[in-house]
Amino acid sequence: MSDDLYPGLGKVLVIIPTYNEVENIEPIVKRLRSAVPQAHVLIADDNSPDGTGQLADQLASDDDHVHVNHRKGKEGLGAAYLDSFNWGLEHGYDVLVEHDADGSHQPEQLPRLLNALAGGADMVKGSRWVKGGSIVNWPKSREFLSRGGSVYIQLMLGMPIKDVTGGLNAFKADVLHDIIADGRIDRHGYGIQRDLTWNAYQKGYSIVEVPIDFIERERGDSKMGSHVVVEAIKSTTKMGVQHRLGQLKGLLDKLRGRKTLGTHS
Repeated sequence: MSDDLYPGLGKVLVIIPTYNEVENIEPIVKRLRSAVPQAHVLIADDNSPDGTGQLADQLASDDDHVHVNHRKGKEGLGAAYLDSFNWGLEHGYDVLVEHDADGSHQPEQLPRLLNALAGGADMVKGSRWVKGGSIVNWPKSREFLSRGGSVYIQLMLGMPIKDVTGGLNAFKADVLHDIIADGRIDRHGYGIQRDLTWNAYQKGYSIVEVPIDFIERERGDSKMGSHVVVEAIKSTTKMGVQHRLGQLKGLLDKLRGRKTLGTHS
């Protein structure tokens, strides 16, 4: 079977970061392998004490499309993804995908993202907040925080993406290489989703949102806490202030230039 999933896409790598996901990793890998049989899967395990890494090794030994990136410890979601992005780029994959381990992302919906890439997008986001997207088993308070966070980022950065913080994302390899090359990506937390989207937007890449159903995990513990939200607000505010000051400076420089031209005319 060819590794060319769709015309022009080439080899696809789905990256799944894990920390204490021993209950979830096997079923999610099986669903991915069924939904997109030609795709390869990279499990990036942060030395989980619950045995996730050992189970991942077993899955890899049984399936040559499954690989494991054993990391030395829990260093944050951003670090796990960036390390795995580099692994995928070094191994010649043409498309790289971010995917949760806990079942919140539906592997059966991954073809939607790949179709959008094949249709010409540079980056595709699985979006909860576009028409056709949904969330399941979330309390209203969490929905408010998530929606509000995306709206806040839109306002601060002027970026017209409805689900900036969404974690199901697909990239063409050359695009991903470019947007992580400058090192301005949050290595420690969930800010990586905002930073990847922001860098792609600033560089003029085509970003497409496709609707997905996001389902709250049934097994294991969520890694999302109030400290994550607080830190995201702080860092987004800092980015937004810098962005708006840059815009103001550009406007003032433009006005000064016009004034100088008027003086010399």
